[in-house]
Amino acid sequence: MATRPRSRPPPPTTPPSDAGLEASGPAIETLLLDTHSVVGFVAVVANGVAGIVCLVVWRVTRWRGRWVWILTITAESLFMFDVIVGTILVAGFKLKAPNVHYFYGFLVFLTVGLAFQYRDAMRGRTELLYGLVGLFLMGLGIRAVFQVV
Repeated sequence: MATRPRSRPPPPTTPPSDAGLEASGPAIETLLLDTHSVVGFVAVVANGVAGIVCLVVWRVTRWRGRWVWILTITAESLFMFDVIVGTILVAGFKLKAPNVHYFYGFLVFLTVGLAFQYRDAMRGRTELLYGLVGLFLMGLGIRAVFQVV
C-alpha cells in the first residue's frame, strides 16, 4: 500500500520567547545615554544651587547646618555618578564624544577629590571652599554639555 502525501504541511515550530527581540545591548546603551544626559543637567543645576547656598551660608552663619552639607554632597555625588555612567558608555559601548567632553568629566572627578582633600586646610572657610567648588563644577558641567549638544 502506498503512502498518501499529507494534505497540509506540519505546523511550524514555535520560536523561543526571546527570538524576535534584539540583544539587550542597544536598550542598555540608550538607557545609560539618557541617564547620562538627564543626570548631567540635574547635576549642573544642583551644583549651582549648592554653590550659591554655601556662599550665602558662609556669610550668614546662623543658617549653617547639616542641610547645607547634605545638599552639597548630593550635588557632587550626582556629578560623580554622571562621570561613572559616561565612563561605562565609553568603555563598554565605544561611544564617541569630543575629547574636551572627556577632559571636563575627568576635571569634575579631580575637582571633587581635591575639594575633599583641602577641606581641613580651610577650617572656618569650608563653606567658601565648597561654594566656589560648586560654582566651578556648574561651569564645567555647562561647558561639557555644550560640547555635545
